Amino acid sequence: MHIDLKNELQTRDGIIKLLSDDEVAKVSTAEDSPRFTEGDEYIDLEHLSLGVRLVHSPIGSLEHLIPKKAVNDVTWTQILALLASAKELPISPTP
Repeated sequence: MHIDLKNELQTRDGIIKLLSDDEVAKVSTAEDSPRFTEGDEYIDLEHLSLGVRLVHSPIGSLEHLIPKKAVNDVTWTQILALLASAKELPISPTP
């Protein structure tokens, strides 16, 4: 599954615009501390073509990750729709 760079940048920008101020704060807090636990869902803004991912082991850098638990259900659903429209990315978690 390949997304061209322009499409990926537009999708990344669209995802960021979906986040409320509170969600941005939660995502920023998640970047500062390892709050992911096994089974948590997230997307990686640097690797959108991977779609939704599941945590199976400790994650190194959290800098570009958006954990599902940091956003509300409506925002997560909108993010999934945006990812799917970008290039039919996997919207169910993949290991």
